[in-house]
Amino acid sequence: MRHILAGLVLSSTLVAHAWAGKPTHIYGVNLGGWLVLEPPMLPQEWLDMGGESCPRSCWSCISTESSFAKAYPDTVDTKCAQHWDTWFTQDDVSALKAAGINTVRVPLGYWIVEALVDRSHESYPRGGLKYLRRGLGWLKDAGIQAIVDHHALPGVQTPNQMFAGNCTTDVQFYTPYNYHRALVWTTVMTTLSHLDPDFGSVFAIEAINEPITNATFTPNYGTFQKNFVQVMRAVELILGISVPSSSLSLSIPASVSNNFTAALSAASSANIFQAEVQAALSDAVPILLEIGAAYGLQTILEASPFKQSGDSLVANFMDMNWQYDKPSNPADAAIGPQAYDNHLYYSFGGVAADDPESYMTSICNLQRIQADAAVGNSPLWFGEWSLGTQFNATDEFLYKWADAQKLAYSKGAGWIFWNFKIEISSLSSGRQWSYLEGLKLGFLTQDPATLHDPNVCVPYMHNTSNSTSS
Repeated sequence: MRHILAGLVLSSTLVAHAWAGKPTHIYGVNLGGWLVLEPPMLPQEWLDMGGESCPRSCWSCISTESSFAKAYPDTVDTKCAQHWDTWFTQDDVSALKAAGINTVRVPLGYWIVEALVDRSHESYPRGGLKYLRRGLGWLKDAGIQAIVDHHALPGVQTPNQMFAGNCTTDVQFYTPYNYHRALVWTTVMTTLSHLDPDFGSVFAIEAINEPITNATFTPNYGTFQKNFVQVMRAVELILGISVPSSSLSLSIPASVSNNFTAALSAASSANIFQAEVQAALSDAVPILLEIGAAYGLQTILEASPFKQSGDSLVANFMDMNWQYDKPSNPADAAIGPQAYDNHLYYSFGGVAADDPESYMTSICNLQRIQADAAVGNSPLWFGEWSLGTQFNATDEFLYKWADAQKLAYSKGAGWIFWNFKIEISSLSSGRQWSYLEGLKLGFLTQDPATLHDPNVCVPYMHNTSNSTSS
């Protein structure tokens, strides 16, 4: 218990310290279905674009961006650009700002960095970075902070999932080649987050969304976690950004003091970094030069003093307890500010019996924050949750269900709802999965920090019948 209490105190301290000048409690939404398309969130639009609804499994038809790009190689970029342009708009930003949302999590595929795609056997749309930059700029102007989430990894990190970009059982992410590509992606995103003005809303980068839960199938994941953090901190050392709790130092030759990409190239041979980190820094240089030329960032990346005095980005991982069977602990990778992410969906089963009483008992006795604090995974936020249920929920129950989840998750660093919106059509109502629709229906309060009933959990505390509170 002493370790748990210490972890919880550390959690609140780190939240206040890790992102100085930012909100100390997260009330957020995911921008799902935007730059990583997931057909269940926009089923009619997906069909209208030319996608399909799979009767058996997502690998059996056109249900992912990869299969869509293969089916429509000549028009995929245009079709996706139309979607990117309309799914997340300035009006959505205004609605989220009015609703008191202070954070968004932006799911991205590795293909947002187009040079990382091996076109000999990988197919994904091009052009997404333009819309990402525009959207992040809107968020910056609105004062809403952003988490850049590596949602779909090179080689696929989880089998049979549309969110991975390619629905397949052939999971290849946990290999040296794809770990390397993910580290190059991280180098690019860290650089843009510090140097591209449109990325000014970004305060955290998430290494990987929902890895395989059985750690025996994720070899060398712990090494990747350490390299991920080192890549972020290497870029920040080059920029002259002080990294809290770090003894690392790096000397940049004066001859490259006005050319970041040249400095990055020079630093890639520094022996303070692991070989995998050195290779990622080096391979990111030509990609950044290409991005600079495409988006008018040449002066910033190649011909300007780049030393900064800003804050370090927060390195973000799914928590250790996401996995089982001797998982690595991402806390062991920490250099500077770090935070942890957990996802909890009752609608997919395995959490509580499928009835209202069991749901409420489970959520009101949730122990995940304490369990993570005991292994040093603090601060913790809940980066995905919804009002989804396995039973037909009444409106009366959804008022309670929203309150109870917000209450439970707010005991940590906060929460990020999945999703900001869902298509409203004959195929989808959005009633339990759209934050903006939940506001309209009254299940979610207009002020995200408040509850309809602050005592919603009192009748269910310590009642352990028919529930788990893991």
